Amino acid sequence: MREKKASKTSSSTSPCAQLRDAYHNCFNRWYAEKFMKGHWDKQECVSEWQKYRACLSVCPYLHSYLHACVL
Repeated sequence: MREKKASKTSSSTSPCAQLRDAYHNCFNRWYAEKFMKGHWDKQECVSEWQKYRACLSVCPYLHSYLHACVL
């Protein structure tokens, strides 16, 4: 029998995965609910982006050293 692949990618184990997901969810919601309807005058998801970006700068994704980067 074949094993089912995990539903999440290996990058989901990244220390920044939750922040990435929060940003992507916010962006996708903004894109569908605001941008596509012509409402792009307000910056949204800025705090989510800043948190995710800060995490990436502190903890870059390095395959062999990922276990050493714990927030």
